[in-house]
Amino acid sequence: MKKTHVMTSCVILLLSACSIGWALTYTPVTSNVSYTSVTGLEFSRADQRLVYGDANPDLQYGLLWLPDGLEAEAKAPLVILIHGGCWLNEYDIQHSFPLSTALAQAGYAVWSLEYRRTGDAGGGWPGSFEDIRQGVAFTSNFADHPVDLERIIIAGHSAGGHLALLAGAEFQNINGVIGLAAITDIIEYSRGLNSCQAAAIKFMGGSYETMPADYHAANPAETSLHEHTVLLHGNEDGIVPPGQAHVSGTRSLLAEGAGHFDWIHPGTGAFQLLLSTLEDMYEK
Repeated sequence: MKKTHVMTSCVILLLSACSIGWALTYTPVTSNVSYTSVTGLEFSRADQRLVYGDANPDLQYGLLWLPDGLEAEAKAPLVILIHGGCWLNEYDIQHSFPLSTALAQAGYAVWSLEYRRTGDAGGGWPGSFEDIRQGVAFTSNFADHPVDLERIIIAGHSAGGHLALLAGAEFQNINGVIGLAAITDIIEYSRGLNSCQAAAIKFMGGSYETMPADYHAANPAETSLHEHTVLLHGNEDGIVPPGQAHVSGTRSLLAEGAGHFDWIHPGTGAFQLLLSTLEDMYEK
């Protein structure tokens, strides 16, 4: 595993021509931002809402953001985004809207997936991951969209990072996978004491001791991950310990001073690190 420490810096990100009618400015913020600082941000509306599953169309859908100003016949590289929230249905896709907005304004098409979660019928393991599988496969329907299907990266935050890593292991034809404060070892994580770690047991439907086979099947750390997998983590993360970024065969970038939610706030230095990582991965 290659491990790099990165000192993050705040950069003003100007977002233009969004659908709410004015240019957005994501003001630079200090590291280790709160969840509420993310949910309080402005965002642009998605260009399309598309249903990928038929078990529960109200939850099995994706939102497609397209960058403005694409030239005729041009196609944008695609980021498949999987939101976090401890796999719980009390945290839905909306808190990731500012991140999707910022990525689209940076020139990427964003296919952001909603999915059934713990507390939803069919959610939890393995239903949540089956939804992600379907959502990723649904991109084959984008041939008539200005989306470059030869340049796809799956990115997921926190519990969404856990699902993104598992999906990337199956869809080897994509360019790579980025885990943002991702839960990479669900067995180890479920033994912790914070509320999100306790939610891992709810997601799995029981403890590791009572259902070890399921945990092994759901554990990215025991999976042949995509060969181009990068784990971005903050050393001040109090929800997913930085030790979760240490996985054999992956590249780990540790952002000094960054907390758990810095990755989904466009005003942070961590977001700038995400942008540079995306650029590097698409070039491979």
